[in-house]
Amino acid sequence: AAGNAFCQAAKLHMQLQSKHDSATSFVDAGNAYKKADPQEAINCLNAAIDIYTDMGRFTIAAKHHITIAEIYEAELVDIEKAIAHYEQAADYYKGEESNRQVVFVTESQQGSSANKCLLKVAAYAAQLEQYQKAIEIYEQVGTNTMDNPLLKYSAKEYFFKAALCHFIVDELNAKLALEKYEEMFPAFTDSRECKLLKKLLEAHEEQNCEAYTEAVKEFDSISRLDQWLTTMLLRIKKSIQGEGDGDLK
Repeated sequence: AAGNAFCQAAKLHMQLQSKHDSATSFVDAGNAYKKADPQEAINCLNAAIDIYTDMGRFTIAAKHHITIAEIYEAELVDIEKAIAHYEQAADYYKGEESNRQVVFVTESQQGSSANKCLLKVAAYAAQLEQYQKAIEIYEQVGTNTMDNPLLKYSAKEYFFKAALCHFIVDELNAKLALEKYEEMFPAFTDSRECKLLKKLLEAHEEQNCEAYTEAVKEFDSISRLDQWLTTMLLRIKKSIQGEGDGDLK
């Protein structure tokens, strides 16, 4: 009922040529519907996005694209649509950043928000076996952050994830990618992630399942593997001949 009332208010504001108030009411309607009708919530948020983009308010539109993506993730479980909205949000954030043409000492808020959206896209793309798409994003975000004193610590994680995606597709690609990342970002060489990759490549080359599992266990004992990393490492492990149990422990 609240959602319906906010929707009616939004339409009345639009008749009065009050775009901002109309968009705000659509957002309020979306927030109300979220608790009862996720699809109707998305419809209202899309209506708000249309108004904000028409007004040139792309940063606000981007935030609502993220909300829609989260509804698709959690409520409607439609990952392809979630990806599309995260990509749209990233595009809007990047568009706003270039419009401003301001040089910041650190990465701008818009750039950082765009990266967060892109990293969500990359994680889902890899899960859906769209490895090339995931690699391109991880490399792009890694390159964007490696020269930033505040963010370069994260770059090794992005190059690590890109290399794992390469590894699933082709072992030689992973080796070449690893060399490229070490050259681009020398700090990567001393990272635990890089050392793990080298051990995994060696184990894979020798088709040594035990050595592969041992290297993963050693890494996991210091830095706990999340679900995404576990999934990717298992996919690589299954490509070792004679590996059938599908377990990392």
